[in-house]
Amino acid sequence: MCQFIETMCVEQGKIINLDYHLERIRNTRKHFWNTEKTVPTDRLSALAATQDSKAKLRFVYDKESIYDLSCTPYNTRKIERLKLLLSNDIEYIYKSIDRSALNLLKAQAEPTDEIIIVKQNRLTDTSYTNIALFDGSQWITPSTPLLKGTRRAQLLDAGKLIAREVLATDLKSFHSISLINAMMDLGELVLPVSSIENLL
Repeated sequence: MCQFIETMCVEQGKIINLDYHLERIRNTRKHFWNTEKTVPTDRLSALAATQDSKAKLRFVYDKESIYDLSCTPYNTRKIERLKLLLSNDIEYIYKSIDRSALNLLKAQAEPTDEIIIVKQNRLTDTSYTNIALFDGSQWITPSTPLLKGTRRAQLLDAGKLIAREVLATDLKSFHSISLINAMMDLGELVLPVSSIENLL
């Protein structure tokens, strides 16, 4: 049976953007099993409440249940460089536990580096985050992500991001890049565009 992962950010004992995570879970279950059954939020909130620092709440789920529920302190990974990698056939629309295609691409970079996956000449995501690019006045996120992340959705709804197609050849028109996911807000992990290798 298919299984999926959900990772939520906990700050001061509270789950951040919970409604966006629940919507993704409902959409995933509806697509694969034609059910919109949710997850036990009281159980999740009770576990989150035990944390007094930033933490990652994570679990695996399928049609009926959740598994491997954990909540552990979180530290942002140190990333020194980004590397463009081409993969025209990759798909990761749903947050599946099967990350083999992403892992194969990530293995082509150094441990302190991260990849930006280019599909059909369009920027998508890194191996574990969405991206946002700053042009000097606004933050742009590619309209062609592999996975539509919860933090990305919240930032779009709040008007802090604008979604549009970004080609690999457009990168030189941006100043910096921010990696964003459930655990990292816009501006939390920012690198200059000059740190991206293989600019096309």
